[in-house]
Amino acid sequence: MKKTLSVLALTFCSTSFAADINNKSSLEKQVGYSLGYSMADNNSDVFKNIDIDAFLQGFKTALAGKNASLSTADMGTAISQYRQASESKALVEFQKQAADNLAQGQAFLAANAKKSGIQVTASGLQYQVLKSTQAKKPKASSTVRVHYEGRLLDQTVFDSSIARQQPAEFALSQVIQGWTEGVQLMPVGSQYRFFIPAHLAYAETGSGDVIGPNSTLIFDIELLAILD
Repeated sequence: MKKTLSVLALTFCSTSFAADINNKSSLEKQVGYSLGYSMADNNSDVFKNIDIDAFLQGFKTALAGKNASLSTADMGTAISQYRQASESKALVEFQKQAADNLAQGQAFLAANAKKSGIQVTASGLQYQVLKSTQAKKPKASSTVRVHYEGRLLDQTVFDSSIARQQPAEFALSQVIQGWTEGVQLMPVGSQYRFFIPAHLAYAETGSGDVIGPNSTLIFDIELLAILD
């Protein structure tokens, strides 16, 4: 632990610029650069908004074993206020994104519903038959094997069993509502394209880093088998 702190001290107290560090530099410099980069990279949302000079001053003061110029209570208050301000800002941005995505999705679905071959269910789910067959259809309680590709309205692919070249198996009771409803319309062997409104997908929460709040989703699905 003391050895690691010594390496960090060398890094932060050095007058060398990061651009001078490469794989020919001393081990201490390479390790110091690597730890500094990793710390900032893993906390980029925090570091991009703080005073780096103040951060280094606090770091060096603690490393030297000197008393802090702020009390523990003051530091706790400052960090708490910063966190609250950051969360408030993030919430405002999230709400704006949700409103924008909802408006964009509604406009898209309204225009899409008027296109030839598009069918709309009572829930608002839209679909287009790409390949029709006469075969058994699954139930809401069924488990199915499918090939699929999911896209956003800008055609960004966020998931694809086709690209993985590996069919997926799902219980229709455990997927988004648009899938539960839509796949029940499909005979085995058919291929459908679904246009799923946000309220039948991930709604205001979104999913992961790619599917934002209130996102309308497009899925191409081929029903390979019913596994009941």
